[in-house]
Amino acid sequence: MPPFVGACFLRAPVECARIQAIGSCRLRMGLFKDRTPVPQPLGPLEVTVMEILWARGESNVRDVVDRLDRPLAYTTVMTTLDRLFKKGLLARRKSDRAFLYSPTLNRTEWEHKRAGDFVAGFLSAPEPSRDLLISCLVEAVGRHDEALLDELQKKIKLRRKELCRRPKP
Repeated sequence: MPPFVGACFLRAPVECARIQAIGSCRLRMGLFKDRTPVPQPLGPLEVTVMEILWARGESNVRDVVDRLDRPLAYTTVMTTLDRLFKKGLLARRKSDRAFLYSPTLNRTEWEHKRAGDFVAGFLSAPEPSRDLLISCLVEAVGRHDEALLDELQKKIKLRRKELCRRPKP
């Protein structure tokens, strides 16, 4: 499981104290600086339920309860599924007397959206936060994998070329 999955949406691979302080503050306010809603964090049980649904596909509450690695009350899982539905991560449809739940995004789409929301939050912040995000990202990538740092540099160059080709308004 990636280090930023879990109880705090804003716990990224880069564990900078200032980043966490900024993220926690924004979560309490419920809005980024530009007034867009902050993505709601997923708790450990919500992540586990999403993992089950990604692996199994459309499921009802009983199916999910039976696949959990620890015993939980049916109503606890039902509430968790309902919360994920309200967060927009699950679709549901009525089948007989029960709901069937399915993910609205696959795992890759979800991780892409989460990462995009995280970065967008920092880019909408005052200048020092933007600089901090970039420096922490480059530092973490460089520590993790030098080849990935080279790939990042290639993507930046490619993006600059694309921006230069755009017609000026």
